[in-house]
Amino acid sequence: MLITFTKMHGLGNDFVVIDAISQTLRLSREQVKFIADRHFGIGCNQLLLVEKPRQPDVDFRYRIFNADGDEVEQCGNGARCFARFVRDGGLSDKNEIRVETNSGIIILRVGSDGQITVNMGVPRFEPKQIPFQAGERASEYVLEVGDERVTVGVVSIGNPHAVLQVTDLDSAPVAELGAAIESHPRFPQHANVGFMQLVTQELIRLRVFERGVGETLACGTGACAAMVVARQQGLISDRVTVELPGGRLAVCWEGDGTPVIMTGPANKVFEGQIEL
Repeated sequence: MLITFTKMHGLGNDFVVIDAISQTLRLSREQVKFIADRHFGIGCNQLLLVEKPRQPDVDFRYRIFNADGDEVEQCGNGARCFARFVRDGGLSDKNEIRVETNSGIIILRVGSDGQITVNMGVPRFEPKQIPFQAGERASEYVLEVGDERVTVGVVSIGNPHAVLQVTDLDSAPVAELGAAIESHPRFPQHANVGFMQLVTQELIRLRVFERGVGETLACGTGACAAMVVARQQGLISDRVTVELPGGRLAVCWEGDGTPVIMTGPANKVFEGQIEL
């Protein structure tokens, strides 16, 4: 099976995007892992599929697979690349695109400056909706991680996130502690883990350990999660810049019951074909 693909990135978080509308394909877990492999395949953090919608009021269906082959609910940087892909590929000429995901409908807006704004939906804090094992909703939770007690904020941005505040982001134990929290038993579906340093009320520095991937240069849902957790705790304003290793995102959230709005770039790297 010969598959045409496009390699893209959002602030260095890289994706293989496949048009599954004009191509007929069904990918196995092993094929996804092969495509994502940086030595034997194409190489990416996530594989994105563009499919026909299943609902009448949306334009496309958006599916996301991590490098380990697991299908996941949401990816913010991928959503911006999705919008760029369908516009550049002639699949849509709309400036506002409604997209169905496994966690609900998101809205993508393509700006004249090339920036793409994503309505990521309303964040969820109830433990059962994240999912996270806790008796009731709280702004912070304490996790037992080995011999440590770690305080985190927990939220779903269509996928589960744990966010912890650090004083020095550069020396934060992202690989070790991130892996331990990602697979913590209180997260039954695992979690993305954000390490957040507050610089000012308008600027956050962030590194993210993504479930099924490891640390990445950028994570769109992670940027939204960090902003929402910090905002909920009264630490920042309702419009912030989130600085990740790969670049900056603008994130806005006005409070409970309102959607998170994220704006940033999306870039095409190259196109190609691969035999599966």
